[in-house]
Amino acid sequence: MSKTYLVGGSVRDKLLNLPVEDRDWVVVGATPDELISSGYQQVGKEFPVFLHPITKEEYALARTERKSGKGYTGFICDFGKEITLEQDLLRRDLTINAIAMDDNGNIVDPYHGVDDLNQKILRHVSPAFREDPLRILRVARFAARYHHLGFVIAEETMSLMKQIVLAKEVSYLTAERVWKETEKALSTQNPQVYFQVLAQCGVLIYWFPSLILTTDIVDALKRSALLTEELTVRFAVLCGEMSTKIAVELLCNKIKAPKNFSKIAIMVQQYRKNVDFIDKFTAEQIIDLFNKIDVWRSPRHLRQLIIASQSFVKTKSYPQAQYLIEAYKIAQKVNVQNIIAQGFVGKFIQLELQKQRIEALLNWI
Repeated sequence: MSKTYLVGGSVRDKLLNLPVEDRDWVVVGATPDELISSGYQQVGKEFPVFLHPITKEEYALARTERKSGKGYTGFICDFGKEITLEQDLLRRDLTINAIAMDDNGNIVDPYHGVDDLNQKILRHVSPAFREDPLRILRVARFAARYHHLGFVIAEETMSLMKQIVLAKEVSYLTAERVWKETEKALSTQNPQVYFQVLAQCGVLIYWFPSLILTTDIVDALKRSALLTEELTVRFAVLCGEMSTKIAVELLCNKIKAPKNFSKIAIMVQQYRKNVDFIDKFTAEQIIDLFNKIDVWRSPRHLRQLIIASQSFVKTKSYPQAQYLIEAYKIAQKVNVQNIIAQGFVGKFIQLELQKQRIEALLNWI
Protein backbone atom coordinates (compact mmCIF):
# COMPACT_ATOMS: atom_id res chain seq x y z
CA MET A 1 0.00 0.00 0.00
CA SER A 2 1.64 3.25 -1.15
CA LYS A 3 1.60 6.43 0.90
CA THR A 4 1.96 10.06 -0.19
CA TYR A 5 3.69 12.87 1.70
CA LEU A 6 4.04 16.59 1.16
CA VAL A 7 7.78 17.38 1.33
CA GLY A 8 10.44 20.03 1.06
CA GLY A 9 9.87 23.73 0.60
CA SER A 10 6.10 23.65 0.90
CA VAL A 11 6.32 22.08 4.38
CA ARG A 12 9.17 24.39 5.39
CA ASP A 13 7.35 27.58 4.35
CA LYS A 14 4.07 26.37 5.85
CA LEU A 15 5.82 25.93 9.22
CA LEU A 16 7.39 29.38 8.84
CA ASN A 17 3.93 30.85 8.11
CA LEU A 18 5.14 32.01 4.70
CA PRO A 19 3.20 31.78 1.43
CA VAL A 20 3.52 28.33 -0.13
CA GLU A 21 4.24 28.67 -3.85
CA ASP A 22 4.75 25.12 -5.13
CA ARG A 23 3.84 21.83 -3.54
CA ASP A 24 6.03 18.76 -4.02
CA TRP A 25 5.03 15.24 -3.11
CA VAL A 26 6.86 11.99 -2.44
CA VAL A 27 5.21 8.62 -3.00
CA VAL A 28 6.50 5.73 -0.86
CA GLY A 29 5.89 2.09 -1.75
CA ALA A 30 4.82 2.50 -5.37
CA THR A 31 6.26 1.69 -8.81
CA PRO A 32 6.26 3.80 -11.99
CA ASP A 33 3.77 1.42 -13.61
CA GLU A 34 1.36 1.76 -10.67
CA LEU A 35 1.37 5.56 -10.92
CA ILE A 36 0.99 5.53 -14.70
CA SER A 37 -1.95 3.12 -14.42
CA SER A 38 -3.54 5.61 -11.99
CA GLY A 39 -3.40 8.36 -14.62
CA TYR A 40 -0.15 10.06 -13.62
CA GLN A 41 2.05 11.39 -16.46
CA GLN A 42 5.77 10.63 -16.24
CA VAL A 43 8.08 13.61 -16.90
CA GLY A 44 11.41 12.67 -15.27
CA LYS A 45 13.95 10.67 -17.27
CA GLU A 46 16.81 10.12 -14.80
CA PHE A 47 14.40 9.33 -12.00
CA PRO A 48 10.63 8.99 -12.08
CA VAL A 49 8.72 12.22 -11.50
CA PHE A 50 5.03 12.28 -12.33
CA LEU A 51 2.35 14.92 -12.83
CA HIS A 52 -0.92 14.42 -10.97
CA PRO A 53 -3.75 13.79 -13.48
CA ILE A 54 -5.85 16.66 -12.07
CA THR A 55 -3.67 19.13 -10.12
CA LYS A 56 -0.57 18.67 -12.36
CA GLU A 57 1.58 18.92 -9.21
CA GLU A 58 4.81 16.91 -9.14
CA TYR A 59 4.89 13.52 -7.44
CA ALA A 60 8.28 11.78 -7.16
CA LEU A 61 8.90 8.21 -6.11
CA ALA A 62 10.95 7.93 -2.92
CA ARG A 63 14.57 7.42 -3.93
CA THR A 64 18.16 7.20 -2.75
CA GLU A 65 21.19 8.61 -4.57
CA ARG A 66 24.75 7.31 -4.78
CA LYS A 67 27.65 9.37 -6.09
CA SER A 68 29.13 7.91 -9.28
CA GLY A 69 31.13 10.76 -10.80
CA LYS A 70 32.16 14.38 -10.53
CA GLY A 71 30.03 17.48 -10.03
CA TYR A 72 26.30 17.40 -9.48
CA THR A 73 25.24 15.10 -12.34
CA GLY A 74 27.13 11.93 -11.44
CA PHE A 75 24.54 10.08 -9.36
CA ILE A 76 22.97 6.64 -9.46
CA CYS A 77 19.35 6.66 -8.28
CA ASP A 78 17.43 3.82 -6.69
CA PHE A 79 13.65 4.27 -6.60
CA GLY A 80 12.67 0.76 -5.65
CA LYS A 81 9.39 0.10 -3.88
CA GLU A 82 11.23 -0.66 -0.63
CA ILE A 83 12.81 2.82 -0.30
CA THR A 84 11.50 4.48 2.88
CA LEU A 85 10.52 8.10 3.48
CA GLU A 86 13.45 8.47 5.89
CA GLN A 87 15.88 7.30 3.20
CA ASP A 88 14.42 9.77 0.73
CA LEU A 89 14.66 12.67 3.20
CA LEU A 90 18.27 11.72 4.06
CA ARG A 91 19.48 12.63 0.54
CA ARG A 92 18.15 16.23 0.80
CA ASP A 93 20.41 19.23 1.34
CA LEU A 94 19.24 20.98 4.53
CA THR A 95 17.35 19.70 7.55
CA ILE A 96 14.70 22.40 7.05
CA ASN A 97 14.06 20.89 3.58
CA ALA A 98 13.94 17.31 4.93
CA ILE A 99 10.58 17.57 6.70
CA ALA A 100 7.49 15.74 5.46
CA MET A 101 3.78 15.95 6.21
CA ASP A 102 1.22 13.17 5.78
CA ASP A 103 -2.39 13.43 4.63
CA ASN A 104 -3.56 14.15 8.18
CA GLY A 105 -1.13 17.02 8.73
CA ASN A 106 1.24 14.99 10.92
CA ILE A 107 4.89 16.04 10.68
CA VAL A 108 7.59 13.46 9.90
CA ASP A 109 10.93 14.96 10.92
CA PRO A 110 13.70 12.34 11.30
CA TYR A 111 16.56 14.87 10.99
CA HIS A 112 15.27 17.55 13.40
CA GLY A 113 14.46 20.14 10.74
CA VAL A 114 11.73 21.66 12.90
CA ASP A 115 14.29 22.33 15.65
CA ASP A 116 16.53 24.08 13.11
CA LEU A 117 13.56 26.09 11.84
CA ASN A 118 12.88 27.25 15.39
CA GLN A 119 16.55 28.02 16.00
CA LYS A 120 16.86 29.65 12.53
CA ILE A 121 19.77 27.46 11.43
CA LEU A 122 20.64 26.27 7.92
CA ARG A 123 22.26 22.88 8.55
CA HIS A 124 23.13 20.02 6.18
CA VAL A 125 21.29 16.73 6.66
CA SER A 126 24.22 14.34 6.20
CA PRO A 127 27.85 14.13 5.00
CA ALA A 128 26.40 13.30 1.56
CA PHE A 129 25.86 17.07 1.27
CA ARG A 130 29.42 17.39 -0.03
CA GLU A 131 28.65 15.18 -3.04
CA ASP A 132 26.71 17.95 -4.81
CA PRO A 133 28.50 21.31 -5.30
CA LEU A 134 25.27 22.97 -6.43
CA ARG A 135 24.16 22.80 -2.80
CA ILE A 136 26.65 25.54 -1.92
CA LEU A 137 24.73 27.95 -4.16
CA ARG A 138 21.42 26.73 -2.78
CA VAL A 139 22.52 27.29 0.83
CA ALA A 140 23.79 30.77 -0.09
CA ARG A 141 20.42 31.49 -1.70
CA PHE A 142 18.51 30.26 1.33
CA ALA A 143 20.74 32.42 3.54
CA ALA A 144 19.69 35.43 1.44
CA ARG A 145 16.04 34.40 1.28
CA TYR A 146 15.63 33.95 5.04
CA HIS A 147 18.11 36.56 6.24
CA HIS A 148 15.28 38.89 7.27
CA LEU A 149 14.00 36.15 9.58
CA GLY A 150 17.40 35.82 11.25
CA PHE A 151 18.59 32.55 9.67
CA VAL A 152 22.33 31.76 9.72
CA ILE A 153 24.43 28.92 8.30
CA ALA A 154 25.64 26.31 10.79
CA GLU A 155 29.42 26.37 11.31
CA GLU A 156 29.79 22.73 10.36
CA THR A 157 27.83 23.31 7.15
CA MET A 158 30.00 26.29 6.19
CA SER A 159 33.05 24.14 6.89
CA LEU A 160 31.71 21.46 4.54
CA MET A 161 31.03 24.08 1.86
CA LYS A 162 34.66 25.23 2.08
CA GLN A 163 35.83 21.62 1.74
CA ILE A 164 33.78 21.20 -1.45
CA VAL A 165 35.43 24.32 -2.89
CA LEU A 166 38.93 23.12 -1.90
CA ALA A 167 38.20 19.82 -3.65
CA LYS A 168 37.49 21.89 -6.81
CA GLU A 169 34.05 20.33 -7.17
CA VAL A 170 32.57 23.75 -8.04
CA SER A 171 34.49 23.62 -11.33
CA TYR A 172 31.99 20.98 -12.49
CA LEU A 173 29.03 23.32 -12.14
CA THR A 174 27.63 24.74 -15.37
CA ALA A 175 27.27 28.47 -15.96
CA GLU A 176 23.56 27.94 -16.56
CA ARG A 177 23.02 26.48 -13.10
CA VAL A 178 25.17 29.17 -11.47
CA TRP A 179 23.11 31.86 -13.21
CA LYS A 180 19.81 30.19 -12.28
CA GLU A 181 20.67 30.22 -8.56
CA THR A 182 22.10 33.74 -8.82
CA GLU A 183 18.96 35.08 -10.47
CA LYS A 184 16.81 33.52 -7.74
CA ALA A 185 19.08 35.06 -5.09
CA LEU A 186 18.79 38.49 -6.73
CA SER A 187 15.01 38.30 -6.23
CA THR A 188 15.31 37.99 -2.42
CA GLN A 189 15.03 40.81 0.10
CA ASN A 190 18.76 40.58 0.85
CA PRO A 191 20.60 39.55 -2.34
CA GLN A 192 23.90 40.79 -0.90
CA VAL A 193 23.91 37.87 1.58
CA TYR A 194 24.15 35.36 -1.29
CA PHE A 195 27.36 36.93 -2.56
CA GLN A 196 28.76 37.33 0.96
CA VAL A 197 28.28 33.59 1.58
CA LEU A 198 29.91 32.72 -1.76
CA ALA A 199 32.84 34.96 -0.83
CA GLN A 200 33.13 33.34 2.60
CA CYS A 201 33.37 29.81 1.25
CA GLY A 202 35.52 30.64 -1.79
CA VAL A 203 33.06 30.25 -4.68
CA LEU A 204 33.08 33.96 -5.56
CA ILE A 205 36.73 33.84 -6.66
CA TYR A 206 35.99 30.96 -9.02
CA TRP A 207 32.68 31.94 -10.60
CA PHE A 208 32.75 35.73 -10.14
CA PRO A 209 36.51 36.38 -10.51
CA SER A 210 36.28 40.04 -11.55
CA LEU A 211 33.86 40.92 -8.75
CA ILE A 212 35.34 42.59 -5.68
CA LEU A 213 32.72 42.54 -2.94
CA THR A 214 33.45 45.85 -1.23
CA THR A 215 31.40 47.26 1.63
CA ASP A 216 30.02 49.83 -0.83
CA ILE A 217 28.80 47.09 -3.18
CA VAL A 218 27.25 45.11 -0.33
CA ASP A 219 25.41 48.20 0.98
CA ALA A 220 24.37 49.34 -2.50
CA LEU A 221 22.99 45.92 -3.41
CA LYS A 222 20.97 45.86 -0.19
CA ARG A 223 19.58 49.34 -0.95
CA SER A 224 18.78 48.37 -4.53
CA ALA A 225 16.47 45.63 -3.23
CA LEU A 226 14.53 48.33 -1.37
CA LEU A 227 14.39 50.64 -4.40
CA THR A 228 13.41 48.23 -7.17
CA GLU A 229 12.20 44.73 -7.95
CA GLU A 230 13.92 44.81 -11.35
CA LEU A 231 16.57 42.11 -11.21
CA THR A 232 18.47 43.67 -14.12
CA VAL A 233 19.04 46.79 -12.02
CA ARG A 234 20.05 44.83 -8.91
CA PHE A 235 22.56 42.87 -10.97
CA ALA A 236 23.84 46.10 -12.52
CA VAL A 237 24.46 47.49 -9.03
CA LEU A 238 26.54 44.40 -8.26
CA CYS A 239 28.72 45.28 -11.26
CA GLY A 240 28.64 49.02 -10.55
CA GLU A 241 32.16 49.35 -9.16
CA MET A 242 33.98 47.20 -11.69
CA SER A 243 36.94 49.01 -13.20
CA THR A 244 36.18 48.50 -16.89
CA LYS A 245 33.45 47.58 -19.34
CA ILE A 246 35.51 44.52 -20.29
CA ALA A 247 35.47 43.29 -16.67
CA VAL A 248 31.65 43.41 -16.70
CA GLU A 249 31.52 41.61 -20.05
CA LEU A 250 33.88 38.88 -18.80
CA LEU A 251 31.75 38.30 -15.71
CA CYS A 252 28.52 38.19 -17.72
CA ASN A 253 30.06 35.73 -20.18
CA LYS A 254 31.45 33.56 -17.37
CA ILE A 255 28.04 33.06 -15.72
CA LYS A 256 26.06 33.35 -18.98
CA ALA A 257 23.98 36.30 -17.76
CA PRO A 258 21.18 37.03 -20.27
CA LYS A 259 21.72 39.94 -22.68
CA ASN A 260 19.20 42.22 -20.96
CA PHE A 261 21.14 41.82 -17.70
CA SER A 262 24.58 42.40 -19.24
CA LYS A 263 23.35 45.41 -21.25
CA ILE A 264 22.10 47.26 -18.16
CA ALA A 265 25.14 46.20 -16.13
CA ILE A 266 27.49 47.72 -18.71
CA MET A 267 25.40 50.91 -18.89
CA VAL A 268 25.48 51.34 -15.12
CA GLN A 269 29.21 50.59 -14.85
CA GLN A 270 29.98 53.24 -17.47
CA TYR A 271 27.60 56.04 -16.54
CA ARG A 272 26.33 55.74 -12.96
CA LYS A 273 28.90 58.18 -11.54
CA ASN A 274 27.76 60.81 -14.07
CA VAL A 275 24.37 60.91 -12.39
CA ASP A 276 25.89 62.01 -9.07
CA PHE A 277 27.27 65.17 -10.71
CA ILE A 278 24.55 65.77 -13.29
CA ASP A 279 23.77 69.27 -12.01
CA LYS A 280 27.34 70.28 -12.98
CA PHE A 281 26.89 69.04 -16.55
CA THR A 282 26.37 71.38 -19.49
CA ALA A 283 23.28 71.02 -21.67
CA GLU A 284 25.45 69.39 -24.33
CA GLN A 285 26.88 66.87 -21.85
CA ILE A 286 23.39 65.91 -20.62
CA ILE A 287 22.16 65.31 -24.18
CA ASP A 288 25.32 63.30 -24.85
CA LEU A 289 24.55 61.10 -21.81
CA PHE A 290 20.97 60.61 -23.03
CA ASN A 291 22.29 59.55 -26.44
CA LYS A 292 24.79 57.11 -24.95
CA ILE A 293 22.20 55.30 -22.84
CA ASP A 294 19.80 55.24 -25.82
CA VAL A 295 17.06 56.97 -23.84
CA TRP A 296 15.10 58.08 -26.93
CA ARG A 297 14.38 54.49 -27.96
CA SER A 298 14.41 53.03 -24.44
CA PRO A 299 13.16 55.62 -21.90
CA ARG A 300 13.30 53.01 -19.10
CA HIS A 301 17.10 53.10 -19.32
CA LEU A 302 17.08 56.50 -17.61
CA ARG A 303 15.03 55.23 -14.68
CA GLN A 304 17.22 52.13 -14.40
CA LEU A 305 20.40 54.22 -14.38
CA ILE A 306 18.97 56.59 -11.77
CA ILE A 307 17.90 53.76 -9.43
CA ALA A 308 21.27 52.03 -9.76
CA SER A 309 23.09 55.29 -9.04
CA GLN A 310 20.82 56.07 -6.10
CA SER A 311 21.62 52.66 -4.61
CA PHE A 312 25.18 53.84 -3.97
CA VAL A 313 24.04 56.94 -2.06
CA LYS A 314 23.62 56.67 1.70
CA THR A 315 21.37 59.74 2.06
CA LYS A 316 17.61 59.38 1.65
CA SER A 317 17.23 62.35 -0.70
CA TYR A 318 18.64 62.14 -4.22
CA PRO A 319 17.82 65.40 -6.05
CA GLN A 320 19.82 64.25 -9.07
CA ALA A 321 16.98 61.89 -9.92
CA GLN A 322 14.37 64.63 -10.35
CA TYR A 323 16.89 66.87 -12.12
CA LEU A 324 17.59 64.21 -14.75
CA ILE A 325 13.93 63.35 -15.22
CA GLU A 326 13.05 67.02 -15.76
CA ALA A 327 15.92 67.43 -18.21
CA TYR A 328 14.70 64.41 -20.17
CA LYS A 329 11.11 65.71 -20.28
CA ILE A 330 12.26 69.08 -21.63
CA ALA A 331 14.55 67.56 -24.26
CA GLN A 332 11.87 65.11 -25.30
CA LYS A 333 9.43 67.94 -26.06
CA VAL A 334 11.46 68.91 -29.11
CA ASN A 335 9.30 67.66 -31.98
CA VAL A 336 11.08 65.93 -34.85
CA GLN A 337 8.03 66.41 -37.11
CA ASN A 338 8.41 70.18 -36.77
CA ILE A 339 12.04 69.86 -37.83
CA ILE A 340 11.05 67.87 -40.91
CA ALA A 341 8.35 70.48 -41.67
CA GLN A 342 11.08 73.14 -41.56
CA GLY A 343 12.71 71.44 -44.55
CA PHE A 344 15.51 69.46 -42.93
CA VAL A 345 16.29 66.14 -44.65
CA GLY A 346 18.56 63.13 -44.17
CA LYS A 347 21.29 63.40 -41.56
CA PHE A 348 20.48 67.10 -41.05
CA ILE A 349 17.27 66.09 -39.25
CA GLN A 350 19.29 64.41 -36.50
CA LEU A 351 21.77 67.29 -36.30
CA GLU A 352 19.01 69.86 -35.93
CA LEU A 353 17.18 67.67 -33.41
CA GLN A 354 20.36 67.50 -31.32
CA LYS A 355 20.84 71.26 -31.60
CA GLN A 356 17.27 72.10 -30.56
CA ARG A 357 17.39 69.67 -27.62
CA ILE A 358 20.55 71.36 -26.35
CA GLU A 359 18.94 74.79 -26.79
CA ALA A 360 15.85 73.68 -24.90
CA LEU A 361 18.02 72.47 -22.00
CA LEU A 362 20.09 75.69 -22.05
CA ASN A 363 16.94 77.75 -21.60
CA TRP A 364 15.88 75.49 -18.70
CA ILE A 365 19.25 75.45 -16.94
